[in-house]
Amino acid sequence: MLRKVVQIGDPVLRQKCETVTRFDKELCALLDDMKETVRKYEGAGLAAPQVGVPIRAVVVDVAEGYFEFINPVFVWQKGEQVGPEGCLSVVGKAGTVCRPDKVKIVFQDRKGDKYSLVARGFFARAICHECDHLDGIIYVDKATDLRDVED
Repeated sequence: MLRKVVQIGDPVLRQKCETVTRFDKELCALLDDMKETVRKYEGAGLAAPQVGVPIRAVVVDVAEGYFEFINPVFVWQKGEQVGPEGCLSVVGKAGTVCRPDKVKIVFQDRKGDKYSLVARGFFARAICHECDHLDGIIYVDKATDLRDVED
């Protein structure tokens, strides 16, 4: 089911999200809906608070594939990259943001199984952007040159 993407100004985007403890049908339905929503709006990722659910869950859909990260935690971050970012929750804006070039995260999947993953480049950027949402941070907080863009 397509979900409504919450826009900047909604308080849910500034909350620190709760850890996921129940790996059930409700979580699976949310993740399925997030996948449909991020693909419909052609985003690189989507965090649960962006659809009004303040839990630590994100999806990332990039060239490396589609990924679901539940309760993600950064193990380390290396290097630096500076590049453009936008956000499905900040329609009509873009900015330049500095992010790590390489990250390692540990996370759980929809069943609660634990994994780790190393990402580089845009994949790392997308993970960092979405994980920021879990702590109430929006890319505009970090952007150096926020500007208007056309859809």
